[in-house]
Amino acid sequence: MAATRVYVARLAGLAVLGPDGESIGRIRDVVVAVRSDCQQPRVHGLVVELPTRRRIFVPILRVTAIEPGVVTLNTGTVSLRRFTQRPGEMLALAQIVDSVVRVEDPDLPDLAGVDVHVIDLGLEQTRSRDWLVTRVAVRGHRRLGRRRTVHVVDWGMVSGLTPYEIDRPGQDVTQLLEQFEGMRAADVAQQLRELPEKRRIEVAVALDDERLADVVQELPDDEQVELLSHLEVRRAADVLEAMDPDDAADLLGELPEGEAESLLALMDPQESEPVRRLLEHSPYSAGGLMTPKPVILTPSTTVAEALARVRNPDLTPALASMVFVVRPPTATPTGRYLGSVHIQQLLREPPAHLVGGILDTDLSPLRPELPLAAVTRYFATYNLVCGPVVDEENHLLGAVSVDDVLDHLLPEDWRDQVENDERGGA
Repeated sequence: MAATRVYVARLAGLAVLGPDGESIGRIRDVVVAVRSDCQQPRVHGLVVELPTRRRIFVPILRVTAIEPGVVTLNTGTVSLRRFTQRPGEMLALAQIVDSVVRVEDPDLPDLAGVDVHVIDLGLEQTRSRDWLVTRVAVRGHRRLGRRRTVHVVDWGMVSGLTPYEIDRPGQDVTQLLEQFEGMRAADVAQQLRELPEKRRIEVAVALDDERLADVVQELPDDEQVELLSHLEVRRAADVLEAMDPDDAADLLGELPEGEAESLLALMDPQESEPVRRLLEHSPYSAGGLMTPKPVILTPSTTVAEALARVRNPDLTPALASMVFVVRPPTATPTGRYLGSVHIQQLLREPPAHLVGGILDTDLSPLRPELPLAAVTRYFATYNLVCGPVVDEENHLLGAVSVDDVLDHLLPEDWRDQVENDERGGA
């Protein structure tokens, strides 16, 4: 049976189907129009995420039924235009939930004058088929020895939910962060880009350094700079330390020289040194594209040890595809570069064999000054996803991976381009 009363948190993640049962996507948020008076907000529609990760807007009047586990539309034809908020609209989960409010309900005297957090919104369908936000679920701060109690009150009994008050800084992000758990950094970055600036900054501040570093690396250059500018200088340096050196160098290269140097000075010297070396190269050269931390081994390393190194979950698949063998020291710039070993070769050898005996010495290494076009031809010629970079004295400086090459080959706005692959260019 179709529901006429639902809670926003229950809608999040539900499958959206067309009238013939065809899958369209999943609900990620609800768009409502919050007014400055105490009138109940009207629901405008749903934010639906397509299989391509694009988020679109579906008007609420297109919804024919909300049932356990699924929402059905009256049409399978939807606009593929990326969702953008209009003036006066707010996102229930991204903006309203986690707000700090006060409840003026005579039946709940314990909440009088106490700050509580919004944890959910109740929606109700009217006789005219419109949907309104009628109820607000709130939860107070934990008190010593007591569990926090959830209360559901009428919208009109809650103060603090005008557009002006919701837009004030310092809003909690607990519920919002729960949506990002288990998601890939690239997907979190895309969702972060679609949040209003205020919420984007609040989420960034709340993420730990490692998670934020992973997410920042997936943003366009200008948005990386903007986000970093909203962090305290010490925090910004900590995030740069947690980033891959090549990504940190790319980001610092977008900043004024004095600002970049100030951040480098705040970083741990062991983390800033490889970034400084990368900044010496053109960003569109092998030296500017490379990471100084590929898998580097000595000739006496066993195959078993080499395989254990490439199993590191922090390695990208491209960097894990090849190990590089050098004379000590193994920190870049290393001792003399001897050769490389592909992971396929490691898988074919007995575990006790040494990598020094199975080297590929025929693969010509890259020079740091080699331009991007030449690096691209190198990968295409040798069918590689990773390649070594050495200096004139044959010291290994790092490795270029194909994902870094693609990042520089694609247009700057590639993240914003329409995903047509699954819909035949429709």
